Amino acid sequence: MENLGQVKISNDVIQTIAGFAALEIEGIDTSTSFTDKLFRNNGIKVEIQEDQAEISMVLSVKYGEIIPEVCQKVQENIINAVETMAGLRVSQVNIRVESVDVKKEREKKDNE
Repeated sequence: MENLGQVKISNDVIQTIAGFAALEIEGIDTSTSFTDKLFRNNGIKVEIQEDQAEISMVLSVKYGEIIPEVCQKVQENIINAVETMAGLRVSQVNIRVESVDVKKEREKKDNE
């Protein structure tokens, strides 16, 4: 096979893939204010060394969800998405749950 050149994938691309993979999981806060924070305010950090990525992110989980289970699904989905789309091995996905979204819970109490 002939050498066509080198392909480099920006950390920003990996951040985008990881962010959207996290938002696909049920139980994650997908409000506009949270997604803005996730994508625009360093809510996702990527460190790439050779062919491995370490991803760290902050998340907001919806009230009533089992936090460890939601986070495990997020980790698995991010690993699958990054490895499939970018061909980059993910060594770790570190998640810090920063808040619990109680918006719907408040609305439910207000309607009662």
